[in-house]
Amino acid sequence: MSASTLRIRLLNDQLRAFPFPPRGEMVMTCGVADLPADDLSEVLHQVRTFDAFTADNDPHGEHDFGNFTYNGVRYSWKIDYYDRDKEYGSPDPSDPAVTCRVLTVMRADEY
Repeated sequence: MSASTLRIRLLNDQLRAFPFPPRGEMVMTCGVADLPADDLSEVLHQVRTFDAFTADNDPHGEHDFGNFTYNGVRYSWKIDYYDRDKEYGSPDPSDPAVTCRVLTVMRADEY
């Protein structure tokens, strides 16, 4: 695995652990945002602590996607890499100086 991939993985894991500036942003779909507080807290906990990475859900080793089931509902999260203005893709996702990471949390049926 390249040094760049390992750096991206580290930055993604840090974002999931603490998804607020300066590390990036977090957005959620209406189905997640409308959850009761206790359920929302647990869904976000599942995102922060997710470690079931496999070749199927993490083929590039970047820890940028995961899914899990909570209370019988399937949830997914995804990290995307944008330039600092969020107009285009990042020129180098391993460099936080030129990258804005956006973590999206959604119900699988909202995809």
